[in-house]
Amino acid sequence: MSMLLDRPMLTVPVSERDHTIGPDTATVTLLEYGDYECPYCGMAHPAVKEVIRVMGDDLRFAYRHFPMAQIHPHSFGAALAAEAAGAQGAFWPMHDGMFEHQDRLDTRDLVTYARALGLDVGRFVADLEQRTYEPKVREDFMSGVRSGVNGTPTFFINGVRHNGGYDAASLLAALRAEF
Repeated sequence: MSMLLDRPMLTVPVSERDHTIGPDTATVTLLEYGDYECPYCGMAHPAVKEVIRVMGDDLRFAYRHFPMAQIHPHSFGAALAAEAAGAQGAFWPMHDGMFEHQDRLDTRDLVTYARALGLDVGRFVADLEQRTYEPKVREDFMSGVRSGVNGTPTFFINGVRHNGGYDAASLLAALRAEF
């Protein structure tokens, strides 16, 4: 049996429903299932940013929510905040800000970040209160479950689960192996 068959495959391909950086025509796609309150995702965040910088247009990066709310009580609200910011064109700045301030993810903090990003705060707060983007967050989570995700961060490279390290060097080596 090949090593490829031993590794879980992504059940929902990356598409226009996902938040992505990089061209759809990139040679390789890196997908992360993450949780904004997870310390390991926080450690992986700078590595992912470095990989994006180094790979340039050869990489498409996608992020999906996998909030582990049982152990990270602010993770689901943070995922909702990222989607609410995304609805106003600021997914990535909110995403980066929350990873840079993982210890400050309560609602007051999220509203402060929205204000700093110049978002329509009334709309942002309404989206949080009404849980407008809960279906999207749950879809991401369930796609992860169906793909064998059971912790964060979990990465897939071109639809195949990456079982190696999530430091920049390990990710770059795995991505370059796809060329």
